[in-house]
Amino acid sequence: MLVQGNGHSNGKIILIGEHSVVYGEPAIAFPFSGTQVNATVQQAEKNFLASCYYVGYLEGAPEQLQSVTQLAYKLQTELHTPHFQLDINSTVPAARGMGSSAAVAVAVTRAFFAWSEQELNQKTLLFFVDFAENIAHGNPSGIDAAAASGNEPIFFERKQQVTTFPMNMNAHLLVADTGMLGQTREAVQSVSERLQAFHNKTFSAIQELGVLTDQAKEAIIANQPEVLGEIMNQAQDHLRSLTVSNQRLDDFIHFSLENGALGAKLTGGGRGGCFLALTKTKEQAELLAQRLQKRGIKKSWIQGLGVYQYA
Repeated sequence: MLVQGNGHSNGKIILIGEHSVVYGEPAIAFPFSGTQVNATVQQAEKNFLASCYYVGYLEGAPEQLQSVTQLAYKLQTELHTPHFQLDINSTVPAARGMGSSAAVAVAVTRAFFAWSEQELNQKTLLFFVDFAENIAHGNPSGIDAAAASGNEPIFFERKQQVTTFPMNMNAHLLVADTGMLGQTREAVQSVSERLQAFHNKTFSAIQELGVLTDQAKEAIIANQPEVLGEIMNQAQDHLRSLTVSNQRLDDFIHFSLENGALGAKLTGGGRGGCFLALTKTKEQAELLAQRLQKRGIKKSWIQGLGVYQYA
């Protein structure tokens, strides 16, 4: 066993397909290099956690960290490690649709396996991350885990083999934080309830999101930013009909479209969190970011959609 084990992961962005991916439709996501998680684990007299949310013995960690604490206990049991100190440093904002819980789970799992000097393949990694994600979100699609554990864009379908997806589009994506916590678990539950109460209408919206995701892939391959922008707008209309948007998101998205964005939509669980705005150039994205900041956006990131932008 090593003196210390280290693990790393990135945050993630879902370009299109959130919520519908839970019901078997495809989604496009990619690792987000602007945010990352680093975890270290080493031997201690008693299980101890150090993070920006809590510092203390693992047994006393608050309820909102249950996915982390239960994952750590499971890794300790499965890998037969001694008592440990787990340090987590993350720049992935929590509850913003950027895959914070999955990114933490990826980094923690990698750290434990490195510490115990045991081989970790992708299937085993996803097993442990899915365990943590079920605690955090109830019925996760698995897309956060797949995106956070890789270093390339992915085309994802639930219970299907994940395929990497080459993006090489002459466009930039602005990721903006509304400042509101997202509500992934509540939003997922709401879609499930609407599917039962208004099955035909809700199922149609879910299927349309799947069609739009396929069209988005074609637009990216053909390097058609304007087409992708319109697809994003249509996807947002469907997400709004599924009640996973809210007024603050809608207002910021409308403002972005009025100020030069080709398309804009929420990303992740919704009901807060982050949204995306597509622009042709980095300069347009930077100008939009400045204008959004004046309207109350807390933080924003810009990422190119060309090749080699993801690792």
